[in-house]
Amino acid sequence: MSSNAKSPLFYIGKKFDPAQGKATADQVLYDPADLTTHGFVTGMTGSGKTGLCISILEEAALKGIPAIIIDPKGDLTNLVLHFPDLAPKDFEPWIDPEAARREGKSVPEMAEATAQNWQKGLTDAGLGRTELLALKDAVDYAIYSPGSTAGIPVNILSSFASPGLPWEENSEVLREKIASTVTALLGLVGMNDIDPLRSREHILLSNLVENAWSTGKSLDLSELILQVQKPPFERLGAFPLDNFFPEKDRFGLAILLNNFLASPSFQVWQEGQALDVASLLYNRDGKPRHSIFYIAHLGDSERMFFVTLLFAAIETWMRSQRGTSGLRALVYFDEIMGYLPPVQNPPSRGIMLRMLKQARAFGVGLLLATQNPVDLDYKALSNAGTWMIGRLQTEQDRDRLLEGLISADSTIDRAKVKELFSKLGKRVFLLHNVHDKGGPKLFQTRFALNYLAGPMTRAQLPALNQLAGAGKTAPIAEQQAGVSALTSSQPHESIVTASSKPLTSSPSDFTAAQPAMPAGINEYYLPNDLGIKEAIDAAGLAVNGAPNVEGIVYRPALLAQAEVRYLNRRYNLDFGRQISALVDQKPSGLLRWEQFAWNVFTPSSLQQMPLPQAKFSQVPGWLADGRQLKELEKDFLEWVYRSGNIKLRVNETLKVYGNPELSQAEFREMCSNAAREAMKAEQSKLDSVYRKKIADLDKKIDRQKLEVEEQKGELDSRRLEELSTGGELILSLFGGRKKSLSSSLSKRRMTSKAKSDYEQELKELETLQKDYAALEKDYQSALKDLQDAWAEKVNDVTEIPLAPAQKDIHLDLFGVAWRPYYLVKVGNKTQEVPAFKQAPR
Repeated sequence: MSSNAKSPLFYIGKKFDPAQGKATADQVLYDPADLTTHGFVTGMTGSGKTGLCISILEEAALKGIPAIIIDPKGDLTNLVLHFPDLAPKDFEPWIDPEAARREGKSVPEMAEATAQNWQKGLTDAGLGRTELLALKDAVDYAIYSPGSTAGIPVNILSSFASPGLPWEENSEVLREKIASTVTALLGLVGMNDIDPLRSREHILLSNLVENAWSTGKSLDLSELILQVQKPPFERLGAFPLDNFFPEKDRFGLAILLNNFLASPSFQVWQEGQALDVASLLYNRDGKPRHSIFYIAHLGDSERMFFVTLLFAAIETWMRSQRGTSGLRALVYFDEIMGYLPPVQNPPSRGIMLRMLKQARAFGVGLLLATQNPVDLDYKALSNAGTWMIGRLQTEQDRDRLLEGLISADSTIDRAKVKELFSKLGKRVFLLHNVHDKGGPKLFQTRFALNYLAGPMTRAQLPALNQLAGAGKTAPIAEQQAGVSALTSSQPHESIVTASSKPLTSSPSDFTAAQPAMPAGINEYYLPNDLGIKEAIDAAGLAVNGAPNVEGIVYRPALLAQAEVRYLNRRYNLDFGRQISALVDQKPSGLLRWEQFAWNVFTPSSLQQMPLPQAKFSQVPGWLADGRQLKELEKDFLEWVYRSGNIKLRVNETLKVYGNPELSQAEFREMCSNAAREAMKAEQSKLDSVYRKKIADLDKKIDRQKLEVEEQKGELDSRRLEELSTGGELILSLFGGRKKSLSSSLSKRRMTSKAKSDYEQELKELETLQKDYAALEKDYQSALKDLQDAWAEKVNDVTEIPLAPAQKDIHLDLFGVAWRPYYLVKVGNKTQEVPAFKQAPR
């Protein structure tokens, strides 16, 4: 078995000796933290690039690192083909019948041969059932198919939802996201190669999205199309709107977008998994996921559209995370040609370039691959700290790659790298890692744990998802669970119980004037952060045609919110969480606050005034009773105290202390990083000890080789002298000359002694070489023991319960909250539809 099974490092192959033309026994280990500076992999067809990248993703899975995988060709679907039993029946469904026919075998015979080949390959690589079982349980796999129901479909409508980031602090980044999203959308409807600074279509759509996002509102395509016809502003720049973009022309753009929205082929883009990156990386229990996006079936414009939206979603999620030095998540793109070109500026380029420059701070690593190393932006790729280069097809490819590599690291020895390029063969790659001071080196990729069946078709996706245990509905049901999986399981922030169903209203229930509240009772106004279309959809209200909105009405409820601080010097804890409740019905007996838990509000999220021309419902007596509200305030604070216990994950061995917001996966990542750093120091000492021993033994072997050569020369010389003396003795017998027999015998004795000395020196050399092999084995064993010891320490996690002190509970908000509702005319009835968000933010 591999000594790397419990190591925090990736096992990617073995060192390759170009002089011998084969791999050595030394494993090539790669620190996953190095991927925070990103990686670039290239190699022609048949170089082993796909196998290498799949092996890297396997290692990420084994280390519990989640990944988002973009698969333009269908090869990465092989990531679910891991068979711990290595039984032929497991391989048989995935055998290509045509490939079996070409080899003169039936499919069962081909499956038998493939199973045997995989058994041998894994054994030679030091891998086997242990790693296969670990891989099967390490992460959840799912294959998504945007624009198709063959895999798990993807709902792109959330891409126009407000990202939930403060606009003022993130305006530059959000404007770049808007520009990329709008460019991709226009490209999808046939408007390619547009200039965001010159295209009035781009300018209008960008302003519509910015107008919504800057106020925290979301858009969907339907509402965006309606706003194209009637924008919520009158000017664009210095010109009146109708001068800049006449109404007739705006109607033409709306028709173009609506044709796309109304197309039957677009309907599948509106169902399935939302682009919620948190739930794509972790399931509801905090288990890591590897989410594979199969896009081989899409056209070029659809691919560009989806890839841009996906990277935009990843970037938005990334910026909501805390900084980290470890690898939090991996994004793998199997073919970047056309998405990161040197000259053109497709929608994907800006986002990918920003992530190459900035994702490191958030622990997000990009691993980008291509078969065509010519048409790439090497200035962008100079941000990649790891390059893995396989066999290249043409001299032009090699020259372009060499220039790109030198642009990334000016210390590269051009002649040496060019020579190494000439040694590249199948599954042999050049590895350049800026974190490895040893310079570029060659390695042979390890055998993949997964069966490399080749590209899969769209028709095979249902069977692949079934094999992975990812049904069409299971991941979708967990869409909202991913975010909570990344936070504490404690009951903070948002358990939503209020109904979003519409209410039937009577206009006589409302007044135009806001009811006066007794002195001392605070009043708040919830934001109307849902557009009318979004609100109707959330309420499940069936409306034919354009909705008839009669106005806004406010209804009162009790809003209570408190902050709890947790301070603990031992665990370096200074953590605060907020708890909020929105009570919309009169308490009868004991108020169960947990049934009314709500989203936490910030001062900026609450409005200062009601909307103009809004109406108000009457205030129930219990909300206007100052004494009863005072009792409820006291009861709320007592409930916060009673329910305020949290659990803190700690690893005393590694001196790593979490906080309640950390998921199990994130805390394990912290422990792994701490163990990795601590192990580096011990491994450095171990390396130092063995390096000296190996160096000393190397010198002895070199000296002994000289002794052997010297004794070999002596033996050859004695043999020649003995042969010469023997010849002279024979001639003396026939020529009448006298030659001493004793001289001949003396020469023979000297030859015999020289032979004995040579054999003795040769035996000594063999002994030293065996000692060297034993020392190498001892080193590998000591390294394995060290890795195993630190791997055990990573798992030494306990949960410590902590309760708050009453003095550390502070009341933030308490009073009457006015909730906005749309008044929508449906038939002969007026329905109240909540205009505020009901779901967790």
